[in-house]
Amino acid sequence: MNSTPNGNRKHIGIYGNTNSGKSSLMNKILGQEVSLVSNVEGTTTDPVQKAMELIPFGPVLLIDTAGLEDKSELGSIRIKKSYEYMKRLDFSIYVLDGKNPDFDTYKTWKKEAGKYNLSHLLVINKLDELGKEEIKNLEDKFKDSIFISAKKNTNIGSLKERLIKNLEKEEEEKPIVGDLLEYGSKVILVVPIDSEAPKGRIILPQVQVIRDCLDHGIKTYVVRDTELTQALDELKDIDLVITDSQAFKQVEEIIPKDLKLTSFSILFARQKGELNDFLDGARKLNSLKPGQKILICESCTHNVSHEDIGRVKIPNILEKIAKGKLEFDFKVGYDFVQDLDPYDFVIHCGACMVNRKSVIQKIEKCKAKNIPITNYGLVIAYFSNILEKSVEIFELNNI
Repeated sequence: MNSTPNGNRKHIGIYGNTNSGKSSLMNKILGQEVSLVSNVEGTTTDPVQKAMELIPFGPVLLIDTAGLEDKSELGSIRIKKSYEYMKRLDFSIYVLDGKNPDFDTYKTWKKEAGKYNLSHLLVINKLDELGKEEIKNLEDKFKDSIFISAKKNTNIGSLKERLIKNLEKEEEEKPIVGDLLEYGSKVILVVPIDSEAPKGRIILPQVQVIRDCLDHGIKTYVVRDTELTQALDELKDIDLVITDSQAFKQVEEIIPKDLKLTSFSILFARQKGELNDFLDGARKLNSLKPGQKILICESCTHNVSHEDIGRVKIPNILEKIAKGKLEFDFKVGYDFVQDLDPYDFVIHCGACMVNRKSVIQKIEKCKAKNIPITNYGLVIAYFSNILEKSVEIFELNNI
């Protein structure tokens, strides 16, 4: 469970006013003291994240946000940051203080959540302090709510059950390879070793593809690009070759013409985003012109080397396509610009470190502004003149 990347966990945000019991509730769900609990308003100043296994559902990431009625000096900034998290959440819990119910703030929050199609469960806390009449009035007003006492640990088990049922209604995570190939299929994974690969390890997208193949009974053979020719001679009836995008051209020249080929990055374009939208964006790369402004979105922070794909290789490729200099901005992790108007194109990484919801929000924002968006693997496939070949496997399976 602890090795599950946060990007593959369902993100659950906990919202409510200061001192409503958000942090206490998070601690009860986790079964440990993670969020600081205090009677002093504004104790939670920044979102607190904690990964857990929500049995029997699976791995989730709980996020305890700052109070929505934070009266501290930086309150408005903290509240804005809490709302920003909605873009990446799969589900949310709103904690209402049963003794001091602030209906107006809940109504405002609910409207904001609606902008992002964010479903939520209303939790009314401090049941231990409520009289029968108070409970009845709240039950009449909020029929689908659940009453708890974080202090007395009342109904926490029922809350978890309700939470699991809601999460199961949400979209199931797409397989990476498992729905593309039949049980028992054979796949060659081409993993070049360069300065970007962590010493002694292979990178996360490659690990996740291997695990997905194992989960679906697909046999995998992992080789470097330098051993690919030999592997093809030794192995028979290969169904698919998956390569690091940076070796696309070399691999395409080695494999038989009728053998299906794609990349780790393109697989994640489908799993974490919408491949059709990314593919539409890639097909518009021929419209790039010198002087245009490009936004590049990276999932993770890392040291930049001369071989860095997002900061060096992709910009170089884009300038070759445009046949001139381009202007680049970079955003890392879940961050995204508020104003897309200055940009002519958005390029996203494979998104192995962020969740699908955050990528979909970026895609929708680009579509609303009619700004093309695509990802690293599709850029490289386009530049290598194998874009259509790189997506044949998906078209056969209706993407």
